[in-house]
Amino acid sequence: MKSFIKKYRLGIIGGIIGAIGGYLYYYFVGCSSGYCTITSKPINSTLYGSFMGLLLFSSFKIK
Repeated sequence: MKSFIKKYRLGIIGGIIGAIGGYLYYYFVGCSSGYCTITSKPINSTLYGSFMGLLLFSSFKIK
């Protein structure tokens, strides 16, 4: 378990930061009509932000 976390720590950190960012985007911007697919529900924007953070932070390598 420790080796998995050590190997993918940037991706995990990116997922957490992205989830926080996705929820904050829902909270402050959101979609009041309910027709927006991603920002109409907090779970959708949180998961989307988490996935985007994971992809972004995974692209960096630690030596």
